[in-house]
Amino acid sequence: METLITNGIKVSAEPFYQESYSKPLEMKFVFAYRITIENLGTETAQLLRRHWHIVEATGIAREVEGEGVVGQQPVLEPGAKHQYVSWCPIPTEIGKMFGVFLFERKSDGANFEVQIPEFQLLAPFKLN
Repeated sequence: METLITNGIKVSAEPFYQESYSKPLEMKFVFAYRITIENLGTETAQLLRRHWHIVEATGIAREVEGEGVVGQQPVLEPGAKHQYVSWCPIPTEIGKMFGVFLFERKSDGANFEVQIPEFQLLAPFKLN
């Protein structure tokens, strides 16, 4: 699990290879990932947007951007956590993801960025 703290928000990422959805002979590798977001600060904040960078082993990169996470824009009071699971298909056995969440501080409406830690997408059979 990879973790970063930015502007009082802790983000942890834990990837999982999805063998039952992957088709290695067709160059389709599916990974799920669990993201845990915790407000370590003293102010309430709302997650507004996400911006992901997805990099394949070949070096090809793509970006995914949009509102919220899995259809939600969670509001985190101080000490609160939000966790979600999503997935990503790539055409290589190895890759990586990282990105940024855009938050809004509820007290004054100011926006701020929170880094999503880089984590590896790695099919377990590549370890042998």
